[in-house]
Amino acid sequence: MIVSIASGKGGTGKTTVSASLASVWKKPVLAVDLDVEEPNLHLFLNPEISHQEKIYLEIPVVDESKCTLCRMCSDLCQFQAIKVMGDTLLTFTEMCHGCGGCLAICPEGALSPGQRELGILSQGSSQGKISFLMGSLRVGEAMSPPLMTIVKKRMMKILEKQKADAIIDAPPGVSCPAVCAVMDSDLIILVTEPTPFGFHDFRLAWESFSSMGKPMAVVINRAGLGDNSVYQFCDEKKLPILASIPYDRNIAQAYSKGQVVAGLSPELEHKFSDLARALQGYDREAPYA
Repeated sequence: MIVSIASGKGGTGKTTVSASLASVWKKPVLAVDLDVEEPNLHLFLNPEISHQEKIYLEIPVVDESKCTLCRMCSDLCQFQAIKVMGDTLLTFTEMCHGCGGCLAICPEGALSPGQRELGILSQGSSQGKISFLMGSLRVGEAMSPPLMTIVKKRMMKILEKQKADAIIDAPPGVSCPAVCAVMDSDLIILVTEPTPFGFHDFRLAWESFSSMGKPMAVVINRAGLGDNSVYQFCDEKKLPILASIPYDRNIAQAYSKGQVVAGLSPELEHKFSDLARALQGYDREAPYA
């Protein structure tokens, strides 16, 4: 089972929930940080990293001696990453999405595969029971989905080998990276706070992810703030609220120190253990029965 922890905006407690769930998960579990632009799950799980590797994207390299300026590659590329300008074929590697279409279509073999560094994939373990996987985007790299896709492929191999569940800490928001993170999930858990801004972005997330047809549930963080808009919306849309985390200064202090919230008190450990049991008991025909 793959559970994605998502949110409509940053700062709602998504990583807090991800780390706490991983720490109380009774089955073999893989914690995956797919917020590759700003990964921070490792700050809470403190994994021992056993493997790191640079990840690359295939991009075209031009052999001008073979190029006849036929424009087939530039006409194909919808991202303008390769373009004929005058009597020169130019490549704009930062705009390349790595589809390989230009390499396949070139009739003269003037394009050969090169590479652009996307970032780093890190793999390890935490607390002696949690497998850990993280992507870190290269500073200056504009596109995160290609790196995320490679991290997800590694995730699937690990899950198949270990017969484990996965908890994904997804990027915040509803843009392409967030959609890329949750699209392969069995369950999407939306973490929100009951404030006007929190509700606004929570609603955007629900609208964006609903089209995928995947079961969704909600965790309310900082319960006690704001108003009842989130609760009313969840009731209207029949979104189950599986847990409420209280608005508590001690939780904020623990977060600032990189502590796992589930370990702060028996009450919080019980709360996250109940949440984990609800998720582990998920059935596609009766999601939270």
